Amino acid sequence: MSASWQRKLADGRVVVIDGGTGSELRRRGFRLSDDAWSGLASASHEHLLAEIHADFIRAGAEIITANTFGTTRFLLESAGYGSEFRAINERAVRAAFEARDATGADVAIAGSISCMPPGLDTGAYPDPVTEAAAYVELAELLAELGVDLLLLEMMEDDEHSGRACEAAAAVGLPWWLGLSCRFGRDGDSLVGFDFFDLPVEVPLQALLKHEPAVVAVMHTPPDAVGLALEVVQENWKGPAGAYPVLDENGTDKTAKPPIPAPGTLASLAGDWIEAGARVLGGCCGATPDHIRALRDVAHQHSGKRP
Repeated sequence: MSASWQRKLADGRVVVIDGGTGSELRRRGFRLSDDAWSGLASASHEHLLAEIHADFIRAGAEIITANTFGTTRFLLESAGYGSEFRAINERAVRAAFEARDATGADVAIAGSISCMPPGLDTGAYPDPVTEAAAYVELAELLAELGVDLLLLEMMEDDEHSGRACEAAAAVGLPWWLGLSCRFGRDGDSLVGFDFFDLPVEVPLQALLKHEPAVVAVMHTPPDAVGLALEVVQENWKGPAGAYPVLDENGTDKTAKPPIPAPGTLASLAGDWIEAGARVLGGCCGATPDHIRALRDVAHQHSGKRP
């Protein structure tokens, strides 16, 4: 079990995590599920998942994320795979361990938990009791399977995200709050990524009471990350980080900018480090080349304090 990320953060150094597993699966030919995003890949493409994890490790990731973003029971049930809940999650975690063993690297393995609703439809959540139980079930299984930490990803409201964070906090593993936001309709203020009427401060302040180890701005457009880090640091004195969304395909129906080149992302990341970020990575659209560029900029800024 690797705890080097905790030591690095305690020393004020920068930790690099991986990129977008779902977008890498798609880039390499796997068809993502409309209901469960990348969750079904573990059922049929465990070897491909291990390859992706290994590529991110070789690029410089110190934490890799098991493919469990879309594997809550209610998501798998919506895709017709509910009976394979345990097997799919076991394979997802096993693929991450296989990649670590194959590379021989000292990396931590994170289990991802999201509040993704079936088909990205916020009206399709199950009833509150069923939803909360699903987060508890996944968090406990990930801990049983031996992950080193939990990443709570796309936390963007206080209701659904609150249930997920409560489940993660009860397991006893270190866990990170991955806050997702974007500019609202006014173009100046930040709102929950899929909740345009909810100022980002509302979920942030509600979720901090569960005491995460790190608060990371994730699945947030790069141009909103700087302001989001300011909001985080106004409310949180612990380690902060950034792993933005580079390709919003499937999550945003409006026109999208092109995916930033690795060098462009690294340049932005340098500014985020100067602003206090101590975790760098990417989500949708972030390739091993992006992570390699982030590794280089992290090394350049190693030890610098905000």
